[in-house]
Amino acid sequence: MRGIQVSRYVKGPKELKVTELPDPTPKPDEYLIEVHAAATNFFDILQIQGKYQLQPPFPWVSGVEFSGVVLATPADSRSPRFPIGSRVFGASQGAYATKVCAAESELMSMPQGWSFTDAAGLFITAPTSYGALVVRAGIRPGDWVLVHAAAGGVGLAAVQIAKAFGATVIATAGTPRKLEVARQFGADFAIDYRDAEWPDKVKRLTPKRRGVDIVYDPVGMVDKSTKCIAWNGRILVVGFAAGKIEKVAMNKVLLKNISLVGIHWGAYSIYERKTIPVVWRGIAKLIEQGRFKATVFTDREFVGLESVPDALLALGGRETWGKVVVKIPQPGESKL
Repeated sequence: MRGIQVSRYVKGPKELKVTELPDPTPKPDEYLIEVHAAATNFFDILQIQGKYQLQPPFPWVSGVEFSGVVLATPADSRSPRFPIGSRVFGASQGAYATKVCAAESELMSMPQGWSFTDAAGLFITAPTSYGALVVRAGIRPGDWVLVHAAAGGVGLAAVQIAKAFGATVIATAGTPRKLEVARQFGADFAIDYRDAEWPDKVKRLTPKRRGVDIVYDPVGMVDKSTKCIAWNGRILVVGFAAGKIEKVAMNKVLLKNISLVGIHWGAYSIYERKTIPVVWRGIAKLIEQGRFKATVFTDREFVGLESVPDALLALGGRETWGKVVVKIPQPGESKL
């Protein structure tokens, strides 16, 4: 197969190279997948630099999120959930390659009518946002929801899920294009968070200036968000894309009866496995109803494993929106 193998940590994506590699050997409980598309994530960049919390032993193939076709089923399974030829998406180390191995729990069937490109970036963003808003924050019809970095992968997922549950959505983003994208995916209002007055602008949009009921924060804007949240509001701590772990004055949490609510979707497979199928059923229902669509970045196309470095550079440079996906043509397929 062809893939991007990491045998030493690098300074950045430009140092990544595509090489010929032996086909991966599935463990007895793993499927072998032919990769047709791979999605990029910020943690991919951290991992190749040796800065991520999960670092495989050298050498390893980069990339985690993918979509493709089942080539072989687990040797220890008499009735595999995904027969040979099944179109699947999932997450497993080694996605920046033409083939990858994955356990059954790391795979899902592709939604009907979705392309490989559409599905490649679904496995992490959709359940993170659904789990946060529905499971953790208990979103209800009539809620006002503030989504930070609303044009990002998890942000666009959050906008769509909030709208599907009957909420009014205020989106924040840092460029006119990203604000436009947030509106295209359903946001009712869009505010530039580079404006120092954004908390007051958010509050003015809500009924009687009471503030929002839920804040969805994958950036690290909790402290400023306390200025525009309502009594009994819930602030979802989703991530720290700004690059630092912020500190919050806890008196603000007390005075407004605020709940600070964390969401670590990846840990549900360890601590709360029963919730995982519930969340995926909810997402599938929204997709079937046409209320959740793919969030693939379309302003620029990335085709072939050789384009992975450019895709990661664009992602890391905050030049993109949604999910940046790389199409991976199989041998004999055209890159056009």
